[in-house]
Amino acid sequence: MNEQPKKPETATHVLQIRKIGNSTGIILPKELLLKLGLKEGDKLSVVELPERGVQLSSYDPDHAETMAAAREILDEYKDTFRELAK
Repeated sequence: MNEQPKKPETATHVLQIRKIGNSTGIILPKELLLKLGLKEGDKLSVVELPERGVQLSSYDPDHAETMAAAREILDEYKDTFRELAK
């Protein structure tokens, strides 16, 4: 009766860095492209996470613009935010 709740399964993909023409890149498996809702020519947003991790998601120009504005505000009012965090 005291069963542990199941952890959601996470897919792990090991990707190899390859030379592609004069560039270097990675090839994304078809399953991963489908899961991310991406197709050839789409842009990816890459966010660096703590502990050497990254998060990939489809690029959203509206979100990128909003985040740029938020960074400007945080930078401009960093002292204020620091005091509020105390």
